[in-house]
Amino acid sequence: MIVAVIHGPNLNLLGVREPDVYGSVTMSEINERIEALAEELGIEVTLCQHNSEGAIIDAIHQAGCEADGIVINPAGYTHTSVAIHDALKAVPLPAIEVHLSNILAREDWRKLSMTAPACAGVISGLGAESYLLAVRGIVAVVEAGE
Repeated sequence: MIVAVIHGPNLNLLGVREPDVYGSVTMSEINERIEALAEELGIEVTLCQHNSEGAIIDAIHQAGCEADGIVINPAGYTHTSVAIHDALKAVPLPAIEVHLSNILAREDWRKLSMTAPACAGVISGLGAESYLLAVRGIVAVVEAGE
């Protein structure tokens, strides 16, 4: 099983960017934890981060050809991107949306996710652990669909 993990805009700045909101863990540390979990679960993961919407869409399209499931943190595009929603719907893979912070406890405009309706589930607000739960979740969703 291959799970594509797609990090969205500004996540390359984790550890520096608003640590009171996003914590002090870096994207590299999150990726290391994901890779360790993948090894434990006996799966493969691909990891990428993009700041531009088009590159995220390209990564979703590529995952559609190479992976069995997607874990995606659309970050700021969560609330604005019909195009990422459509890309998730266009590929024949389940996806789980993930967020480090609890988007429902933040500004009103963050409470709407344009991308969540295209996903099997959403995990939010548990910091770096959100990603690990999302990887476990997408494995369960893929296995249930087989």
